[in-house]
Amino acid sequence: MSQLPDGPDPDQIREAGQAATGVLPAEARELIDGQYADRPHLRPVLDAVLAALPGLGPVTVQARTTLVSLVTPRRTFAVVQATTKNRVDLGLRLDTARPGGRLLAARDVGAATVRIGLSAPGDLDEEALGWLRRAYEENTVPAPPRRPARRPAPVVGQLTVVIEGFDLPGLTCGPVPGGPGHQNVHVALGGPGKDRRGPAGPGGDRPALAYEPGSPGLAYEPVPGDAPAARWEVTVTVRRDQDGFDFSGPFVRGDGADRHLGLAWGDVPGDGTLRVFRGAKLRFADVGPGVIEQAMRPGQRLVARVRLTDARGNPVCARLRPPAITWSAGPG
Repeated sequence: MSQLPDGPDPDQIREAGQAATGVLPAEARELIDGQYADRPHLRPVLDAVLAALPGLGPVTVQARTTLVSLVTPRRTFAVVQATTKNRVDLGLRLDTARPGGRLLAARDVGAATVRIGLSAPGDLDEEALGWLRRAYEENTVPAPPRRPARRPAPVVGQLTVVIEGFDLPGLTCGPVPGGPGHQNVHVALGGPGKDRRGPAGPGGDRPALAYEPGSPGLAYEPVPGDAPAARWEVTVTVRRDQDGFDFSGPFVRGDGADRHLGLAWGDVPGDGTLRVFRGAKLRFADVGPGVIEQAMRPGQRLVARVRLTDARGNPVCARLRPPAITWSAGPG
């Protein structure tokens, strides 16, 4: 199969790709047709990727609204997304690979950690196929056995966290060159779903928007992208053991090494949803222990000052680092 992209007969590639999609339900085929309706010249790129799958092993092809997921018996290992009118991104789930050379940073490309840009079937060459094969193998191997659950560390107190956002980017943006633009952009605090209500704010429960249908969480206290400022306040439970502080609560996300609060950016079409297109992490690991201790004192709180527009004029995303964010302890 590795010879397909360089083979003399592109019809073989098309036929193999069509054979792979032909076994999908009609709804899935319609989704894929919709992805390439305005860029039919890129459909052979998808066909070339699908044609290479039998050489990898058992793969399930799952069609989404904007991309195609490739799934091993264990989990998703790659995605194919027509990102622009002239490029398809082959997103790869490679936890140990870093961007460099053909591998580019992946943002908003499904479960991918890196991506390879493809403009024609021939771009899926031996190197790209090698990365695809590696992603398949890494995500096929069974996960290591889980360690026995640790007993929760003792609670040392409650911490009030205030997020103060400034320099918002506006109501419209187009963060992906050549990609779709976004309208009526809002930013909200990511939190629990309806079965785990967030703490009540002044006057009752916090206002919240649903993400897309089926999402387990809600977006709390949405703020328009052209507001002069944004502010959210949450209460976090703090524990401490020999490894240091740990944090929990309805708005705290991530595992022990990545506890964070999350901000979600999305379009608000007026149907009660926030159509998320990117998010940002405020990581507790970036706060010094001394600042945490001071913020837990009576009358004090932990304050995160966040610049909400990045250097390109788009909403900030991913892990926030200085100077985009500053952490401090201050009076309530």
